[in-house]
Amino acid sequence: MAGPTSSSQAGDPADIVAGDSSAKSPRARMSARNRLLFFMTAWLIVLMPFLFWWNTWFGRQLPDNRITEYLKDDRHPRHIQHALVQIGERMGRHDAVVTRWYPELIRLAAHPVEEVRNTDAWVMGQDTSSAGFHETLLRMLQDSSEMVRGNAALSLVRFGDAAGRPQIVALLQPARILASASGRVLDTDKVGTVIHQGGLIAKLEVGPATAEIRSPISGRIRTLSVAAGAAVTAGTEVAIVDPSDDQVWEALRALYLIGQPDDLPAIRPYERELPEVSGRVRQQALLTEKAIRDRSAAHP
Repeated sequence: MAGPTSSSQAGDPADIVAGDSSAKSPRARMSARNRLLFFMTAWLIVLMPFLFWWNTWFGRQLPDNRITEYLKDDRHPRHIQHALVQIGERMGRHDAVVTRWYPELIRLAAHPVEEVRNTDAWVMGQDTSSAGFHETLLRMLQDSSEMVRGNAALSLVRFGDAAGRPQIVALLQPARILASASGRVLDTDKVGTVIHQGGLIAKLEVGPATAEIRSPISGRIRTLSVAAGAAVTAGTEVAIVDPSDDQVWEALRALYLIGQPDDLPAIRPYERELPEVSGRVRQQALLTEKAIRDRSAAHP
């Protein structure tokens, strides 16, 4: 007579599970090539942002030979700006070595890239002993860029020269952004958006091409006069951009020294207690008006 069937023969579910757990198939291993590709990809994800930051950070110190090289690197305008910023900082420390690059600074005042001229105008204001800088800054008051004209005017104040006062007052005014061509609006930014100089305001479809409308100043979009899908003609107002806090503050500081009573209507809007007017700007506006009034009373 056959005896009782053993559990191992009957295939008890618990035993089957236990057996499976002790006899798992080997886990597939990543090949050496795939591991290398994985680690290289992960490394690049970390490395690339660092390299971008390192190459665009103007605070990175440059040796003298690299400054000379960067100043002539017309293919990379940010290299020129980097060198200019380094020179400006050394001028602030009264480093006499930087005078060797002064002819380059004067040359760069006519550089085709606006950002280079803008930085150059600021740097030349760091040494008021240079007659060459003074003359160059006076010429830059006629630059095609509003920001370059403004920076040249601010630097001239350091020379005790008020020739750029109209350009400084203009820095307090909002920028009217006009359509550069006729076309259909494809997209726009939003009211209230903080925008940098050269930031995109809107895109236009102009025939088979696309035209970009950018802000000439840093600031905040106050109004938009067009919407996506609308047709516009060249010269149509697209937006109004209020100047940035830093731009207004610098202009007010300059007008504290050279402002005239005729400038007060441009200054007073910044004296108001409004959310869009920062505390430091409001305080500077009040101090600037007082200085102008005191100066006018002393020299009627």
